[in-house]
Amino acid sequence: MLSRHRTIAPALVSAPIAALVTLLCLGDVHATDASASFGESPSTARSQSPAIDSPPPSGAQAEDDLELWYFYRDECPHCQRADPWLEELEAAHEALVVNRVSVDDPAGADRLVAMMRARDQRATAVPTFIVDEEVWTGFSPRLAEVIEGQVAARIAGLEVPESGPDRLDLGPLGSVEIADRSLLVATLLIAFVDGFNPCSLWVLTVLLAMILATRSRARIAAVGLTFLFVTTLLYGLFIVGLFTALVVTSHLGWIQVAVALLAVGFGAVNVKDFFAYKKGISFTIPDRFKPKIYRGGRAVRKERPLLVTLAMTVALAGGVALVELPCTAGFPVVWTSMVSDAGTGTSLFAALLAAYLLVYLSVEIAILIGALVTMRASRMQEKHGRTLKLFGGMVMVALGVVLLVDRTIMEQITGSIAVIAAALAASLVVQLGSTWWARRKRGPKGGKSRRGL
Repeated sequence: MLSRHRTIAPALVSAPIAALVTLLCLGDVHATDASASFGESPSTARSQSPAIDSPPPSGAQAEDDLELWYFYRDECPHCQRADPWLEELEAAHEALVVNRVSVDDPAGADRLVAMMRARDQRATAVPTFIVDEEVWTGFSPRLAEVIEGQVAARIAGLEVPESGPDRLDLGPLGSVEIADRSLLVATLLIAFVDGFNPCSLWVLTVLLAMILATRSRARIAAVGLTFLFVTTLLYGLFIVGLFTALVVTSHLGWIQVAVALLAVGFGAVNVKDFFAYKKGISFTIPDRFKPKIYRGGRAVRKERPLLVTLAMTVALAGGVALVELPCTAGFPVVWTSMVSDAGTGTSLFAALLAAYLLVYLSVEIAILIGALVTMRASRMQEKHGRTLKLFGGMVMVALGVVLLVDRTIMEQITGSIAVIAAALAASLVVQLGSTWWARRKRGPKGGKSRRGL
């Protein structure tokens, strides 16, 4: 590896929800000629572009030189990060000729569209690298290694190594290319920790405790799943909005610093709540909203036609999602910053978001299933909430510090696991130490708090 950079972008593929967000530099690269629209077949594109592989005017080039085409935008931050690496790669191989083409120039955009179609692919994003028939879109440390290996092997006349990308399998929905599995691993880890958010779990346990009085497993399942679906959907829309905003502003360095500081601040407040619950700044559901939540739960519990009950559940879930948003916003802000910084396109973002929401939802689904099996539900107590805030806060602080100090740590699977594991281990030490100290202070007959969140 010639140099180390942050993960920028895996390859993009089309997806049904490709219109969710508008990307700053990873958007579609449109041709200026109407005949070069994306809908044309590759064969048609070839017949209309007989000279697509002719290089732009440049100096003399030896016949045995290897050409690498590099398509970029001037204002694309991901391209700016790829530039130094590309210069080092070119300097390391005298037989490598890099054709730099800006897609800000209409002719450059046309060239990219035509060259991609000639290779049975679509021009979807920049930066894009082309060597012979091989195409790489985006930039990451792993992708750089692949390109370096391909270039070195071709120049030396050796067998070209495999360069097939990793893919994120979505089952019946197909799969999307992902250049670095570390982004997926980081997504799953953060989503899992986020799933233990004390605010959302408290609301769910309150609702379950009330609707269990109906003694109807079918009604409990219907109400519980509807509630979780609506709150998760709104949570997902909130994350989409964050992602859109961060992609558009990703070229502003202070935005990344602000996000990292925000994460540290959110985490520090949650850690503070472990020691001084609801004293000073606290990200919890305000007490003034709790009577309304209780009333909503009692209304859902009453005997009514199921459709009416589900409609009331939707309304309750919508209100709860808005009320608890300040309590749950920390991890989505951190995660969307990482994903937007990685330059993910619409398809990959949608896949990662789906994975995030499924993992996040799995914790609450497990609680719902447990209630259905046992027909019992225990309301979360203050001590449980304080513990969850400690663990979540410590992870959030760790992520914020990593974003401030060295974002490349999260680009490695081992790095992502180490950061989360270290934060959780530190939380456990604090929890055990606090428990030991509290027992020592109050003696063997100390009481236990039973207040709700």
